[in-house]
Amino acid sequence: MKRVKLIVKLIISAALAAVLFALGCGKELFAAKSFSLGWKDAGKICLLICAVLAVEALVRLILSFVNPENHRARTVVTLSANLVRYAAILVILVGALTLAGVNVPTILAGLGVVALVVGFAAESLIADMVTGLFILMDNQYNVGDIIEVEGFRGTVTQIGIRTTSLTDTGGNVRIVNNSDMKNILNRSDITSKAVADFSIPYETDLAALEEKIPAMLETIYNENQDVFRSAPLYLGVQELGASAVVLRFTAEVGESDIYAGGRALNRALFLGFRALGVECPFTQVDVHEK
Repeated sequence: MKRVKLIVKLIISAALAAVLFALGCGKELFAAKSFSLGWKDAGKICLLICAVLAVEALVRLILSFVNPENHRARTVVTLSANLVRYAAILVILVGALTLAGVNVPTILAGLGVVALVVGFAAESLIADMVTGLFILMDNQYNVGDIIEVEGFRGTVTQIGIRTTSLTDTGGNVRIVNNSDMKNILNRSDITSKAVADFSIPYETDLAALEEKIPAMLETIYNENQDVFRSAPLYLGVQELGASAVVLRFTAEVGESDIYAGGRALNRALFLGFRALGVECPFTQVDVHEK
């Protein structure tokens, strides 16, 4: 969908730029002159805007087809696309003022005090940009990493100049200012553990069952090697419940498979224990009539 929008933007901008150029708006595009804004000048500004937007759409479209496996490289690609957008805005702004006859360098030289005032007003903006720069330099996280910030766990989908976008497993997107990215837990480079508790009846011969568990866990691993990184482990009796003995199992999985691994482990244990003749106990209610 994003690529379709970029293609439409490219076609429309390029077509308008071609029409304006054919009408003669491209002649002496940046010729020196005093401040004025006639119809020809307006046409030149429109030509500039369309041409810059076309180039911006083309560059971003090309970058959208670049999808490297390395997270660091993906970060560079997304950041480059973000920078292209800001550069296009800057070129349009400066170019439009120049076409209107405004002496941009002179204005910039005389804006020292104003720039100071704006700097104080845009303190948070500057903090976001500087923090974003240090995040990239320190390689704290990259696009595709799974991180946790203030209790929100998600995959980094975009790192911009000002903000970072996170998407959780439910598809919810959270956009966080770079200056608010503090106490980050990057879980991408660590092995996670899926945990599952399984209840067995008290009348079960636990010692005999424990002798069969290693073979069952090896079978579970062989059938789920796409999820588990090694054979699940039996940790022992976790709890003596009101009506069942609770056994705990863990399995090493990748962070992206932490939830899928838990579901797969629960299912495999249920089927495995059933094959061994052990049923999971459930609460039953006896009703006595007088």
